[in-house]
Formats: sequence, C-alpha cells, structure tokens
Amino acid sequence: MAKQRIGILGGTFDPVHFGHLQAARFAASSARLDRVLVLPSGMPAYKECAVSGEDRWKMVVAACRGDSLLVPSRLELDREGPTYTADTLPHLQSAYPDAKLFWIIGADALLRLPRWKRAEELLPCCRFLVCARPDEAGADAVAAAAEEVRRLGGKVEIIPMPPSPFASGAIRSALAEGVEPEGLDVCVLEYIQSKGLYGLPARVPESGPWLDRLFSALRPHRYAHSLAVAYSARRMAERFGEDPLKAEKAGLLHDCAKHLPLPEMQRLARENGITDDEAFLASSALLHSLVGAFLAERDYGMKDPEILDAIRYHNTGCAGMSRLAMCVCLSDSIEPTREPYPFLEEIRAVSETSLEKALLMSLENTAGFVERKGAFLHPRTKETIAWLKTLQS
Repeated sequence: MAKQRIGILGGTFDPVHFGHLQAARFAASSARLDRVLVLPSGMPAYKECAVSGEDRWKMVVAACRGDSLLVPSRLELDREGPTYTADTLPHLQSAYPDAKLFWIIGADALLRLPRWKRAEELLPCCRFLVCARPDEAGADAVAAAAEEVRRLGGKVEIIPMPPSPFASGAIRSALAEGVEPEGLDVCVLEYIQSKGLYGLPARVPESGPWLDRLFSALRPHRYAHSLAVAYSARRMAERFGEDPLKAEKAGLLHDCAKHLPLPEMQRLARENGITDDEAFLASSALLHSLVGAFLAERDYGMKDPEILDAIRYHNTGCAGMSRLAMCVCLSDSIEPTREPYPFLEEIRAVSETSLEKALLMSLENTAGFVERKGAFLHPRTKETIAWLKTLQS
C-alpha cells in the first residue's frame, strides 16, 4: 500500500486569508498530497500575534470547513512555550508513522531555512515544498537557497505559483483603518467584525461568549454557516432599511439548536411548552428553529422578541413575519457559502432589489424541491408563500 502523502502548512494565520488556502491547494495538487494539515502557531518564536491563538484557530476552522483536503490541527496551539518546526516534526512523525510528510513554505521562509532552530536535525528529516511567487523573492535567490538546503541534507521542490495580492499585514492594516479588505473568507470577516479584532470595535458586544458557545456546540460547517448568515443578514438589513445589528445577532444564533439530537429537542419542546405540532416534533429540520429561539433566550440571553421571532421562523417562514425575520430567512437560503442549487443565483440577483420577491422565489423553490421528493411541506411554508403573493399584487 502506498504511503499517505501529508502536507503541513504552518504559520500564524493572523488572520488566515485566501493566499494561505491557495498555497495549500496548489501544493497539494502539484505534489499529489492526500491532505494538508493547517497548523496555527501557538507562541511563535519569531513574531508576536495580534490576536489570541484561540481566535486564530476558530478562523482557520471556519475557513477550512467543507474542504476535505484541508485539516486544521491544534498540534502547535496546545503546546506550551515557543513553537519551532524542529520540535513539531517529531510529534507529526509519531502521529503519522507511515506517511510521507511535506512541509509547505513560501520563498521568504526558504531563504531563512538554513538558520531555523536545529536546522541540522530538521533538514534531513523533512521534504519542503516551496510555493514560490514571483513577488516574494527573485528566482536566482530562491534557486541559491534551495541548493544550500540540499547541501545541508534537505529535500526541496520549488513550486512556481502566480502572485498573490493578499498578505496578513496589509489585511490587518486595512481592518484597523475601517476598510473591508479583500482576501478574507466571509466567515472569517464576520468573525473579525462581530468580535472586534485587529483594532475594530466589537460590533456584537455579546459575540465573544456567543461565538465560543457556538463553536463548541456546532460542527465546523454549521458554525461557518452561522457566521455567513450573520454576514448576509446584516447586509440585507442595511439594504432594506432594517436594523442591521438585530439581523446580525439573529443570523449568528439562528442554528444554535442544530446540534441537538431530535429526542433532546422533543424533550425541550414538550417540557417548555414550545410546540405541540406533531409535524414539527417529528422533524429536526423543522423543530430546531423553535428550540433554537428557546435556547437563544435561555442560554444566550437574547430577550428581543423580534430577534427571537426571526430565529423561530428562519426555516419555514410565517405569514405576517417582520421584514427583519424575512432578511434572516432569506439569508439562510442564499448566504455566500451555500452550495449551488437550482435558481440560487437568480434569487440572489432579485434579493438586490426586492426582499419580498426574493423570499417568495426562495420558498417556492424549496416547496417545489420538497414536493418533488414526495416529502412533507409544512403548512406554515404554504401560508407564507400565499401571504407573500398578496404583497406582490
């Protein structure tokens, strides 16, 4: 059996951006890697980080969600003291004894590689994939550095890459100046803005404990989806004259019950008088919205009835629902990380000009899909569709 080929991409990821992800995927394709471990540094010896390791970890997990190639690892975060590659490599060799390991670095790191801590031990034991961009270092300098590493016993493969416009330092500077930078996944951007990192004020004052609780409760893709819905709902509310902070809060919390098994949701619903609707009680896809509103109030301290209603109606809609709830319901279906489905782009286009028309299109699309499958469509969704049609006349 062929050995697994595992890449390691380390760094501060302060914050993680598209350039990091591009390098990982490019190296994986070029070197036929089975996966890439993404290792945020805990306490890097060569620089100070602008935000905590836990914040950087949560952003990396959100950025890598849904990509089976990219596997976030806490190996360096969970070690005490300064982290060096020479100390990390034995842990990786122990964890993956039958794998070939490839350390993914940039051209600038290659120039420093012979001076890394205990380089004489490290270089003979590891293969280095150098993602060399023309904007980072001259080709002659890269070639000379690679030859020096080889003389010291290291194995180096140069992987030419197109230039990248993204750099963590430039992104941090833009954020500190109040400019929304390019190069960040929307989930990462929402995390930064809602929590108030890199010199920004905390946009959602409660976001610290909320995001910690959600991160612990939800799977990575659901956590990232919650961030993306908050991102989308805020912008939709701004577009249509609703309260953007309320929309953002509802977006963050809308799936806060999604992790619960159906029997636990049913228990909470019955013991707290949430619903006696058997259709809701039979389906976690339906019931999580009602239980979510309950948990948002009990566990997250949310008291605003409009936000609670937005959480309560985000999956089925409700005739007469507020426009704020409409923003959240629609954002749940069309947030920017949603996997493509029929008419998604058409609904997104309509959402630029009409909230009611876009939500009607979205719910009709959902109803058609459910009915084609021969599945149950809750009457509340049918009632919402009929109500939205009256608003079109």
